[in-house]
Amino acid sequence: MNVTGSVLEGNKAEADAQQELTDGFHLVIDALKLNDITTIYGVPGIPITDLGRLAQAEGMRVISFRHEQNAGNAAALAGYLTQKPGVCLTVSAPGFLNGLTALANATTNCFPMILISGSSEREIVDLQQGDYEEMDQLAIAKPLCKAAYRVLHAEDIGIAVARAIRAAVSGRPGGVYLDLPAKLFSQVIDAAEGQASLVKVIDPAPKQLPAPDAITRALDLLKGAEKPLIILGKGAAYAQADDDIRALIEKTGIPYLPMSMAKGLLPDDHPQSAGAARSLVLKEADVVLLLGARLNWLLSHGKGKQWGAPGSKKFIQVDIEPREMDSNIEIAAPVVGDIGSVVAEMLKGVGPDWTPPPATWTGAIREKVETNIAKMAPKLVGNTAPMNFHTALGALKQIIKERPEAMLVNEGANTLDFARSIIDMYRPRKRLDVGTWGVMGIGMGAAIAAAVETGKPVLAVEGDSAFGFSGMEVETICRYQLPVCIVIFNNNGIYRGTDTDPTGRDPGTTVFVKGARYDKMMEAFDGVGVNATTPDELTRAVNAAMDSGKPTLINAVIDEQAGTESGRIGNLNPQSTIGKKA
Repeated sequence: MNVTGSVLEGNKAEADAQQELTDGFHLVIDALKLNDITTIYGVPGIPITDLGRLAQAEGMRVISFRHEQNAGNAAALAGYLTQKPGVCLTVSAPGFLNGLTALANATTNCFPMILISGSSEREIVDLQQGDYEEMDQLAIAKPLCKAAYRVLHAEDIGIAVARAIRAAVSGRPGGVYLDLPAKLFSQVIDAAEGQASLVKVIDPAPKQLPAPDAITRALDLLKGAEKPLIILGKGAAYAQADDDIRALIEKTGIPYLPMSMAKGLLPDDHPQSAGAARSLVLKEADVVLLLGARLNWLLSHGKGKQWGAPGSKKFIQVDIEPREMDSNIEIAAPVVGDIGSVVAEMLKGVGPDWTPPPATWTGAIREKVETNIAKMAPKLVGNTAPMNFHTALGALKQIIKERPEAMLVNEGANTLDFARSIIDMYRPRKRLDVGTWGVMGIGMGAAIAAAVETGKPVLAVEGDSAFGFSGMEVETICRYQLPVCIVIFNNNGIYRGTDTDPTGRDPGTTVFVKGARYDKMMEAFDGVGVNATTPDELTRAVNAAMDSGKPTLINAVIDEQAGTESGRIGNLNPQSTIGKKA
């Protein structure tokens, strides 16, 4: 008998037993935590159920939703608020597809987000042999996001997560897809080897300094302008260069117009705000500085009657993406760089000798602002029932004024269009809405992300139609006891609750159940439900909810005839003249 051999074999077996191992589950969690990502939004299921459980056990916050699209919207808005990629975790195939809508929306809006989905095994998918929820998810995701990666080996998880983070936040932010086949999670490797494979991303969103001659060109244009205007987009809010942006506006004296999610970068009641004189400034301005805003459909592509006579104005555009320049019309002064660096460089050129815009221009804007505000004021008061959009929003306008740190989430057709012009904002990144696509259904995901990421009370102002896309997440809000107050503007339908079926067979295509009580939904999950029929009742209910921090849903009864077709973008909704009664 070889005693020495037996001893050596015994020692090896003991050493193997003592060897510390790790697996794909833990490596994904460790890679995220190493890069300061501590929250996951998602829906559990095959094959990622244990990933959520283990992440929670490792100290991460895991918010489980009722639908992946809502979880994805939450992750996207978390990315916007924090400048770190929000993470959405989904199951394979249908769950992945549900999350994909949010990923595409995040990319369009330049929100940093990572969609992590479990998937079927490659060898079966590639031969199309009919695996459980078989789908080539990577191929489907690629056209709809900034980047897409698949990981097949546990030792590559660290580098894959690092690449996903960098892709999501660098340059123009956006969505990234990370495909993790089921077999990956159970792969076991040496713990030390696994730890060594993790990557801490250094400077994931490096500054991109503008060219000096681009800054000079832009400043020269502004100096020579008789009627200059600055348009602030949500990119300016995302940049978190709040102090410098305010300094640039105030030192130059140039009026500014905030897009909806840029409201609050400077208070809406600031003397240079042209928000209430939008039509005037867009038509009359001769030089327009676009700061984090794009000349897409939200600004009529920079042309048409809204912008006055063709060729009547020159544009300065600040964007980190060079290809955005001249996308619709000629940009006279393109400035390529990150907004923080560009604004800092522009400020250097605004010295004590800077000449502010002529008083004729700023005075005309101020007069128009005051006239329009005075004209709107009587519409916002009154305590009649049923409420209309103006009286209900007048009540909420005052609440936000008294609670400027609260988060406002807003979606709908009329509910969105009226709210963004009526409710003033006073702090940056306090307003979250439908963004570039104008897509409905972001409401509950955005509200949950706002509560989780900021810890502030959230007021979600929803159209009854918009709420329907994500309404089941009221259970999620109650389950996690989030300080969210939802106000549903209930006018019995889409746009209005007055359509009828000419045949008399069914309800009109835009009509919901009359007199629905959405507040009862919240009560079903042990939240607070309130039915409000007047502005005074609405005010009391919202203040009570915001003070208590309890999940609350208020059914705000709105006159079913108060809405307009497609809100303020009815021109985008073609109307048939065939077969309609005169």
